[in-house]
Amino acid sequence: MYDVLDVARFVINYSYDIGKPVSNLKLQKILYFIQSDFLANLNKPCFDAEIEAWDFGPVVPEVYQEFKRYGSSIIPKITNYIDYSRGLWNAQNTTYSERCISNSTDRDRIRGMIRECSNFTAAQLVEITHNQAPWKQARYSPSGSTISKASIKRYFTEG
Repeated sequence: MYDVLDVARFVINYSYDIGKPVSNLKLQKILYFIQSDFLANLNKPCFDAEIEAWDFGPVVPEVYQEFKRYGSSIIPKITNYIDYSRGLWNAQNTTYSERCISNSTDRDRIRGMIRECSNFTAAQLVEITHNQAPWKQARYSPSGSTISKASIKRYFTEG
């Protein structure tokens, strides 16, 4: 399982590499579809972070917060970033590497989902997710807005 910010950086940079850079809105939808692919086809999550049902579809709050400064603009390619994984006092400037996704098969799988999602606009991906049960159920649930991994897996395996 990977750190969700590592997956997000991988998505941002690979999207640039294929000439289809992403906004935060589109990044959020791609992360949702990557998670759904891992859950449905590998029976494991790609990342542990929770996905929430927001107005414009599924969102990983931690990733949203990291990239919200770009608003609706394209997120620039990442070469360096501040790594806070060891705590605020031990933060360090880190050079990005696609090896943050350590398994080459996982990298290929994620690249495939990015390519698939790159065929759609952010608005189209929002519409697609709004028509899917995991987002609908979480969005209108009295118990909160978290989209459970179980509901994602169930939807993408049972239809």
